[in-house]
Amino acid sequence: MKYLRIPRFLAALPFCLATWSVHAETLKLGHVTPPSHVWHKIAVQIDKNVQEKSGGKMKIAVSPLSKLGSEGLMMDMLRSGAMPMAILTAGSLANREPAFLGWSIPYLFRDVRHASASASSPAAREMLGRLDKHGMIGMGYGFAGMRHVLSLSPVKRPADLKNRKVRAFPNPVYRDFWRSNGAAPTPLPLSEVAPALATNLLDAVDIDLDALAGMKFYQQAPYLTMSNHMAFPAVIVVSKRYWDGLDDSKRRILREAVREAEQWGYAEAVAAENRNLQTVLREGVKLQDANLQPFADIALHVAADYRRQNTLLARFYREVQVATP
Repeated sequence: MKYLRIPRFLAALPFCLATWSVHAETLKLGHVTPPSHVWHKIAVQIDKNVQEKSGGKMKIAVSPLSKLGSEGLMMDMLRSGAMPMAILTAGSLANREPAFLGWSIPYLFRDVRHASASASSPAAREMLGRLDKHGMIGMGYGFAGMRHVLSLSPVKRPADLKNRKVRAFPNPVYRDFWRSNGAAPTPLPLSEVAPALATNLLDAVDIDLDALAGMKFYQQAPYLTMSNHMAFPAVIVVSKRYWDGLDDSKRRILREAVREAEQWGYAEAVAAENRNLQTVLREGVKLQDANLQPFADIALHVAADYRRQNTLLARFYREVQVATP
């Protein structure tokens, strides 16, 4: 009996096609935080949701810690379509759409729960819509906990920060707030904070507890003032160029996957705030008994200046006052 000899490449073809269909589309998603951070966990949740909803035909490859570049570079890649997705700080997006500065107004939010509730306000959703003209589709928000002060020496009042170098996020609200408190705001990548603290090039860090627990800066600076002065949101975005090339089915998958991860992230951020505090306290962080009223009084003047500059920001400010969790 003669057997039909099938060329090897033809015999392997069904397997190759099956493999190709499972891995048909992998979307890169970049962000700046470590893998322990809640934003990374939100990204992983998006991937899980996308795979389930697409039957394995789509997946997300998550790159933390700026591995795909700085936020400015990622925004450029999103505009060009070179990168499909990202989770970007609202503070950096304010460089493209100034209304996002509203999220950085000091002492606007009581806590993470209040900030999360404010994400559904009409003004917050309008901010997302305005990203369209910058080459991005705003899909939703994520939160990383409130901002606090970690320092080399105790900080209990604004006077303790006079002429002190505070690592602050590089946007104008942070700059104005810390200058108004007498400090010298110093933009610095997270990767450079630990050596800067160790060599006294920095005196303090404006930071959320999620990043503090993950990056362990308390090993260089042991004093923590729970100033609770700002929320720290991120925005989940999709490249508009990539989005415009999707059919309705894939758009629906992404929208649903992000919406579910967004809601999951709100609850996770609230839970993480206390969990991260307990973690850093176990590691020996020294909690300070501070008088926060002088910080809050200074914040009122900063807020008034920014409300005058941008009408959408001013509307957002008013809506946040009545937002309820």
